[in-house]
Amino acid sequence: MPTRRTVRTAAYGATLLAAAAVLQGATASADPGGDHRDDDLTLTFHVVTSPFSYTDLGAPGPSAADVIVFNDVLEQDGRHVGHEVGSCVVVDPSGLSNCTAVVTLDGQGTIAYAFENAPPPEKTVAITGGSGDFRTVRGDGTFLESGEGTGTLTLRLHLR
Repeated sequence: MPTRRTVRTAAYGATLLAAAAVLQGATASADPGGDHRDDDLTLTFHVVTSPFSYTDLGAPGPSAADVIVFNDVLEQDGRHVGHEVGSCVVVDPSGLSNCTAVVTLDGQGTIAYAFENAPPPEKTVAITGGSGDFRTVRGDGTFLESGEGTGTLTLRLHLR
């Protein structure tokens, strides 16, 4: 049975991923890759996770129906650029979770995404929509947990 630390690690991964998505709109860096278009952006953010919040709703310990919630700070170049809020529903005693989140970038709009939260520390994010400057967004990204409540979120956005 996973420990609280295993669940916390999974929750931090989800939180960091969400936070990174929020930072997408803050600053863009051109993707030096081959098939680059003018409406494609690659954004990278530093994510500071919120304190771990886990609600044990099912059987004692990590189990199906337990919930993880988060509200993370998104930074770029040491400054606050937004936040991301989300939740994960645990589906297995291992801590495997289905997560959704919304990133809000200061003055730019929102970016919604979903991901599967489980070890290893690198998570894949599917961008499902947005609002404001991101109303036509789609794409994917990765979140890499750094430990100590931080991580790096890289988003590959396509603005149709």
